[in-house]
Amino acid sequence: MFRMMMLLLSLLLLSPFSQANTTLKIATLAPDGTSWMKEMRAAAKQIQQQTEGRVRIRFYPGGVMGNDNSVLRKIRVGQLHGGAVTGGGLSAIYRDAQLYTLPFQFRNLQEVDAVRQVMDPLIIAGLKNEGYVSFGLSEGGFAYLLSNRPVKSTKNMKDLKIWIPEGDEINANMFQALGISPVPLPLTDVLTGLQTGLIDTIASAPVGAIALQWHTRVNYLTQVPLAYLYATLVLTEKAFNKLQKSDQSIIREILGATFDKIDRQNRMDNEKALAALQKQGIEFVNPSADQQQAWEHHANTTLRKLSEEKLFSKSMFSRMQTLVQQYRKVAAAR
Repeated sequence: MFRMMMLLLSLLLLSPFSQANTTLKIATLAPDGTSWMKEMRAAAKQIQQQTEGRVRIRFYPGGVMGNDNSVLRKIRVGQLHGGAVTGGGLSAIYRDAQLYTLPFQFRNLQEVDAVRQVMDPLIIAGLKNEGYVSFGLSEGGFAYLLSNRPVKSTKNMKDLKIWIPEGDEINANMFQALGISPVPLPLTDVLTGLQTGLIDTIASAPVGAIALQWHTRVNYLTQVPLAYLYATLVLTEKAFNKLQKSDQSIIREILGATFDKIDRQNRMDNEKALAALQKQGIEFVNPSADQQQAWEHHANTTLRKLSEEKLFSKSMFSRMQTLVQQYRKVAAAR
């Protein structure tokens, strides 16, 4: 009888059903009801079904866990297992995650696509080296200046109250070098800042401006890509590695496919959002080619100085710029 009880106990301990179910807690700034959240909730449902309930995902949308820095802090202390974080926010754990978001690096999405083919895997590997698992990058689109007065030149910008995200050292340096004093605010305070007049100019992708209702407080859009935005969902390796290997494979497959779908969908959504902004009466402003080149030159001069301060690595920054220049030469020769 004793031997039989020991055998049954051993079988129970070895059984996969004895492993406790896991609920992964993930925060995001994306409001509930957006296409991003719909896709992520659908992916979570698939994961729960295919892991037979062993892995569930609980989302905290709409910034209820705070901005990117707050989310990363809560991940570090174990309050969260992961978050959907922007490239700029990810620089707190891997400095080169912000390279795509550096100002005036891309002129069109074709340049972005050429760079991402090479550099997406490098960014994902960099995050892994810091102890985070990423399942792919999803495009946020180009951020444009949205303002209450037309912006055609640096001179137009002097008196603007321009918002930058809290802790954004790069854009703070860039604007200050132009003699502009930006206003740092957390993302959750931007709409209030526009409503009260604390700020009158923002940088945002069209989809984001509409989803967050910022477009209701501006009149002009400067049609020059300021920065390329993206986000990714990261989980700590510590949390991910506690899951069964088979469940890890399921999560990688489902979230990888979901991020690929979101990446493509967001591009189409931003095209529609641009058209919607124009239809709602926002005037599109086109600065001269000379002014655009002047902005690019100023940005690169500032960024070279910041690379010396190790806000991002020289080698990765140089690699990205080389890929852009190579694409431009090929495109010009067509």
